[in-house]
Amino acid sequence: MSAGLEKETEVTEDNWVFYIDGQTSFCAMNEYEEKLKAFMQANGISGDHLSFAQSCHSVEEAAKAANADRRDFVKNICMVDSQGNLLVAIVKGEDRASTSRIGKTLRIERPRIATPEEILEKAGYPCGGVPSFGYKAIFLIDPKVMEKEIIYSSGGSESSLLRISPKDLQKANNGRIMRIRK
Repeated sequence: MSAGLEKETEVTEDNWVFYIDGQTSFCAMNEYEEKLKAFMQANGISGDHLSFAQSCHSVEEAAKAANADRRDFVKNICMVDSQGNLLVAIVKGEDRASTSRIGKTLRIERPRIATPEEILEKAGYPCGGVPSFGYKAIFLIDPKVMEKEIIYSSGGSESSLLRISPKDLQKANNGRIMRIRK
């Protein structure tokens, strides 16, 4: 909780604590957010982890929660190749990832979209909160992502975000820059 704000209301729900002061809602981080923050700290990754008391699942919800421009958001599309490897396509929020383009560029069979169960098993984060790094995967970054000065990505849960430069993101995930959008 920020200094100077008094806790007026506290609601506890499934590992979350929400603090409401009339204008701003704060929430304690859940285990997935804690895991991401620990990874960032252990690996010296620059970026701001932001937790909210509201959903950030869609680009529109995330932009509203962060009071930021929706064009600054990226999404992480999790896919699985024929060998069972996790591929993460990082594209701007308004773009769509092309499975056929990814398959052709990587010279592999066309990957398929991962199921929520596969995402949790392979990435260690729930669908809707998968960050752009912090787990074993092949990371692919669309060049349009790299054009931004700052981007927002999932922060480990459906109600958290990560504010980071694209260069720091690529350094964190060792991602390949290649056109992957439709």
